[in-house]
Amino acid sequence: MKIGYARVSTGLQNLNLQEDSLKKFGCDKIFTDHISGAKSHRPGLESAIEFVRSGDTIVVWRLDRLGRNMEDLIRIVNQLNERGIAFYSLQENISMDKASSTGQLMFHLFAAFAEFERNLILERSAAGREAARARGRFGGRPEKLSNDDLRLIKTLADSGTPIKSIAERWEVSRTTIYRYLGKLN
Repeated sequence: MKIGYARVSTGLQNLNLQEDSLKKFGCDKIFTDHISGAKSHRPGLESAIEFVRSGDTIVVWRLDRLGRNMEDLIRIVNQLNERGIAFYSLQENISMDKASSTGQLMFHLFAAFAEFERNLILERSAAGREAARARGRFGGRPEKLSNDDLRLIKTLADSGTPIKSIAERWEVSRTTIYRYLGKLN
């Protein structure tokens, strides 16, 4: 059985082109979403995935209608494949079915592209952090207490002021006070 899935991002768009193409291809049932692909919760897609059975094929108009990004697409298609469900994209004319040699090749290519995309993201993130460090920005949450505060806190703690009182004065937890005092020793 061929099960169609169509999605548009905004209420201003309509599903007519996708639905017509899916019907022409012979889809017996079509599930739809009017929601951004960036959203992880897509009720129509979830219903389609729940509806299909082993031996069925999920059909989309274009690959970008199914996954938010390459990694998401790979995850969804692999999930389908584990259940014995094939996948087909009309515009790209891509059929992914692990039962065929071509389908297996496509899965390996998609997996390689997904890994490549993840590695590029990691490299860009590392380069961005390095550039920020070179400019004196180290990220993370700003320190709650200044050096002057720390000197005063140490003096108070050394003179016997209860840690609870010190913590209340600076509106921090006792754990925070102990942590800062531990750094000073």
